[in-house]
Amino acid sequence: MTFYLSTYPRHLTRRWEVRAGDPLEGTHALPVDVREEGDAFVLKAFVPGLTADQLNIQILDDTLSIEGQYPQDEAEYALSELPSGAFRRTLRLASELDAEKAEAKIENGVLVLRLPKAESARPKVIKVAVN
Repeated sequence: MTFYLSTYPRHLTRRWEVRAGDPLEGTHALPVDVREEGDAFVLKAFVPGLTADQLNIQILDDTLSIEGQYPQDEAEYALSELPSGAFRRTLRLASELDAEKAEAKIENGVLVLRLPKAESARPKVIKVAVN
C-alpha cells in the first residue's frame, strides 16, 4: 500500500463564500425531527453550543417558529462547516397547537419541544344513544 503526502492546492484552502445576492446568505438550516405522540407533537433539533436564552420560539395557531444565532468567528479556516450566524425555521404542523402548555428544554445540545394539540384539534368521543 502506498501513501502520498501532499498539501492541498492553494485554491482549496480559501473559505467557502456565499454568492452575492444569495437569499440564504448568513443563515443556517435547522434540521428537525417531528413525531406525533397522541395529543402532542414532539420536535427534536440539534443546537450545539446554544443556551435557552439564545433561542426564540414562537407558536401561532398551527405554526411553529424557531430563531437563533450561532456565534460568528472571523478567523480564516481551510474548511468551515460548523454553523455560524442567524437561523430561522418555520414549520406548519397538521393541527393547531396549545401554546400555553408547550414545553421546551435543551439537553446536551439537543432542543426538545413538546407541543400539545389545541383542544379544538383533539379527537372527540361521541356516545351513541340506543333506543
